[in-house]
Amino acid sequence: MKYAFMTFSTPELTLAENFDAAKRYGYDGIEPRLDREHGHKIEVSAPAEQRAAMKAQAAEAGVAIACLATSIRYADAAATDAMIAETHERIDLAGDVGCPTLRVFGGGIPEDVSREDAIALLVKSLSSVADHAAERDVTVCLETHDDWTDPAHVAAVLSAVDHPSIAVNWDIMHPVRTGKATIDESFDALEPWIRHLHVHDRDAESGKLCPIGRGEIDHRRALELLAGIDYDGYISGEWIDWEPAEVHLPRELEILKGFEATLQT
Repeated sequence: MKYAFMTFSTPELTLAENFDAAKRYGYDGIEPRLDREHGHKIEVSAPAEQRAAMKAQAAEAGVAIACLATSIRYADAAATDAMIAETHERIDLAGDVGCPTLRVFGGGIPEDVSREDAIALLVKSLSSVADHAAERDVTVCLETHDDWTDPAHVAAVLSAVDHPSIAVNWDIMHPVRTGKATIDESFDALEPWIRHLHVHDRDAESGKLCPIGRGEIDHRRALELLAGIDYDGYISGEWIDWEPAEVHLPRELEILKGFEATLQT
């Protein structure tokens, strides 16, 4: 398995410092969070020469830029044109820095919009950027999040788009915490499209983040299912406003690799 972490763990670090942290703690990649003024400076505003330097920097460090995490949301028709334009910009950014995936959201569905119409809007929006993503060797990954934690709804979108450059970022926590699906049910629904993962654990009573293995999310089972399909994407830890990076980054990776090791015995 390949592991990464989102830069919410390290918002103050430069790109070079993020690469150093990844190597120090044993991660294969990082997932820069865009549009949050993080220290990595991978943003749409970066000029071409800076993007090329970032790509070279990753290659020299031997650490992948695994995914670019955006705030793009498609379910509100009033924002569709702006969201599609942002997607095109960020597809080019991902292509320029050598990043294979781009995380997007379905977003909140307005009260006067039916689920069917929301699905249709996501299908139209994602279809409109699919060929551009393919041209740049980028896969746009819709996350199981917000009003799209039911994997059946996400599968409905992806099956209708039916394009290899449109896939899923399976956040394994959100379907479980919202009661929409178990780990197995989520995997069964999403398996054809899983290209990226977000992992984190939560205490069922408080709802707060907790170390992997101490909460309600069965990460070992997720890894077992992924191993069964020879998953070759990244498993990325998303920890927002939590412990210091030097505390949780090495510990969480050790736990995940420990689960993975038990699958081989």
